[in-house]
Amino acid sequence: MSPIWPHIKLLRPINLFTSAFAMVVCASILNGLDDTNTLLMTVLIVVCYNAAANAYNDVVDYKTDVINRPKRPLVTGHVKINTALTIAVILFVIGSGLTFGLNGTAQFIAVGLALPTMIIYSRYLKSSPLIGNAVVAFILGLSFIFSGAAFGQIDTMIIPACLAFGLTFVRELVKDMADIEGDLQSGLNTFPVQAGLGKSAKVAVSAAFIIGVGAVIPFLKSYYGWPYLLILVLGVEIPLAMIVLSFLKEPAVAQAKRFSEVLKFSTIAGLMAFFVDNYVS
Repeated sequence: MSPIWPHIKLLRPINLFTSAFAMVVCASILNGLDDTNTLLMTVLIVVCYNAAANAYNDVVDYKTDVINRPKRPLVTGHVKINTALTIAVILFVIGSGLTFGLNGTAQFIAVGLALPTMIIYSRYLKSSPLIGNAVVAFILGLSFIFSGAAFGQIDTMIIPACLAFGLTFVRELVKDMADIEGDLQSGLNTFPVQAGLGKSAKVAVSAAFIIGVGAVIPFLKSYYGWPYLLILVLGVEIPLAMIVLSFLKEPAVAQAKRFSEVLKFSTIAGLMAFFVDNYVS
């Protein structure tokens, strides 16, 4: 194996590509694709912050990853912990430096809100029942607000940010359900560890129902048209319905692992619903 690949894997390239793509889609929704400087800055900042957070998370999660994710680069020994920490610091600094190319509001959202929240989450809130899940969802939703601020159109990104928050919250809770065995052995006090799979499934079902209903409201209020609804149903509503029906029947770790991946797709599908509607309607 090339010594470079584990370091790339540490940063989770698929997630980075997704975050970059999300910023391009946001720019499209905001009619900002012609503003190449702002677009480039938002993409680079979000990618740097995301990559730094991924590396730092692996450092903090080393003990639990030994059980839950034994193929991660730190666990296999292909990347040293100090190296991962150094990479995280460098990328956080680069991302923060790039914010000087944007307006003051975008700078504050990135450096004043997103950066400290990422660090505090990884270090102190990751295993806080439900709070940690909500913080991760907040960070992802904040990236949409950041893009809106960079292009001077925060209001346009509020609904996409809310949908991203909701879907991410459910996914993070489902991921905790999937990781319950490793978290139990590692002493992490996540909500599934504290309350069990049954109660966690009830919370996930309730959240999924609220998000499913809430996501349709912008269509009913005529904020978005039929293209939005069509993609929303196929990419978001159906997966959420699957989670509700499956967890009501019998919540299990295997189901949680499968649905955590499905919800990653749903977040992208939700973003595409706004993107397509913007061009078709």
